[in-house]
Amino acid sequence: MIKTKILSLLVVAGFLGGCENMTTGQKGALTGAALGTGIAAVAGGSFGTVVGAGLIGGAVGYLGGSAIGDNR
Repeated sequence: MIKTKILSLLVVAGFLGGCENMTTGQKGALTGAALGTGIAAVAGGSFGTVVGAGLIGGAVGYLGGSAIGDNR
């Protein structure tokens, strides 16, 4: 159990460190996809629902991130 938690923490740290050179739109897409997938999985959705929520979240996150990046 402890090994799983440590491995999960290392994977998350690796993803966060690897996002440094991404554009604002790409960061938004990644965040939106993760949130959409996570919320659908926690809500108990089927596989198709979880994948669809991840795709929709990624698209919305990209659009929002791109809009924020263009305003800077």
